[in-house]
Amino acid sequence: MTIKIKKCTFEDLQTLQEISIETFNDTFKDQNSPENMKAYLEKAFNLQQLEKELSNVFSQFFFIYDHHEVAGYLKVNMNEAQTEEMGNESLEIERIYIRRKFQKYGLGKCLLNKALEIAKECYKNKIWLGVWEKNENALGFYKKMGFVQAGSHSFYMGEEEQTDFIMVKTLK
Repeated sequence: MTIKIKKCTFEDLQTLQEISIETFNDTFKDQNSPENMKAYLEKAFNLQQLEKELSNVFSQFFFIYDHHEVAGYLKVNMNEAQTEEMGNESLEIERIYIRRKFQKYGLGKCLLNKALEIAKECYKNKIWLGVWEKNENALGFYKKMGFVQAGSHSFYMGEEEQTDFIMVKTLK
């Protein structure tokens, strides 16, 4: 594997949308109704929404490449871009999305390490994320990486209210 991480720009918007829809759909379509999936994908990953997120100075997106092919991406938020009030000393990992054919090769860990690097560069002392209570693979991964559950919040998949666990890792 030849891995490279590159910050996303507005020229990447179309690819960002495609990867977002592909990875989210692959991960969650079997546990959610087609109607709720369609509603969520259209709301969360339309081009205007992604452009707004990419424009936010407190959010950053990074593609991870394997042999020049986009394998997934990372989205981090700081300060008021965080999806929960966690304070300015925290960095949120909003998304680590890896395309199915690139899973189980350590790319998620590479992106998590990138988020930790950003947190340290920005003098954050906590890193956190929300993960669906039924996403056992992700929960296992984050626990293995030193995150602990510190609460929960509601996440809406279309009309359906779901529970995300808030996982936190304190940085030294």
